[in-house]
Amino acid sequence: MSNDATVLIVDDEKPITDAYAQWLEDDFTVRTAYSGSEALEKLDESVDVVLLDRRMPDLSGEDVLTQIHEQGLTCRVALVSAVEPDFDILELGFDAYLEKPVSEADELLETVRALLRRSTYDAQMQQFLSLANKKAALETKKSPEELDASEEYDELSAELADLRGQLSATATTLDEDDLRAEFYDGKEFDGGDDGDETDEE
Repeated sequence: MSNDATVLIVDDEKPITDAYAQWLEDDFTVRTAYSGSEALEKLDESVDVVLLDRRMPDLSGEDVLTQIHEQGLTCRVALVSAVEPDFDILELGFDAYLEKPVSEADELLETVRALLRRSTYDAQMQQFLSLANKKAALETKKSPEELDASEEYDELSAELADLRGQLSATATTLDEDDLRAEFYDGKEFDGGDDGDETDEE
């Protein structure tokens, strides 16, 4: 993975931001921001990955996400939060969800590397992987009964199934390690190829 990649770390707790920066600075160009408003000042087209605290006092991570999308920036975003993922995450345009505390440097490094890999995929594949990550995050925290009762979860599952069908030809060409890295347990991709051709962008 290239050292040219730029990672912006955003958290209003300075010790957390600085620790993450220390973990990543040997591998990537690192920028730090200690508030949502400072994050917007440091965001530009050269940022590849944002590690974004969800709850901050001035501008929340969700506000920053909105600005990222409104500015048309193409960076990948991992929400990092002490709040357990709930069904409201399905409305948010992020790529990965990390629950605090993130106590292992390797976990953070692998998240950044996975998001950089994802940047090389086309938009349809990125959407598939983003939805799959949200589904896996919910499944680690919600009971089967809660999932069964959720209309949002049903819609997410249906959208994933549709995308999987469209992507089957493309997805089977991905390296198995890439796929394993994208999912908690690999259950979101069954590897089947039903012969569908992926639509051209």
